[in-house]
Amino acid sequence: MINLILWLVSGGLIGWMASLIMPAGDEQGTFLNILVGIIGAAIAGLLFGASTINQANFSLPALVVSLLGAMLILAIINLFSRRALR
Repeated sequence: MINLILWLVSGGLIGWMASLIMPAGDEQGTFLNILVGIIGAAIAGLLFGASTINQANFSLPALVVSLLGAMLILAIINLFSRRALR
């Protein structure tokens, strides 16, 4: 149970930090921060073959890889949302 709570909190913090670095235009809520953090960590783990928060690894390298994945997700979202505006 505690791992689930840590996973959700760290996913939310990573998503929030990624949204500060890569602004998405609108401020996203807590739920979207958690979603971006967790999905970004999963994608980064697959792309880089590194350990992330999804493997219950809360070390600094795992947090950095998870943050990079969340930033990648936000970059993709920004790419498609800007195209939709044109």
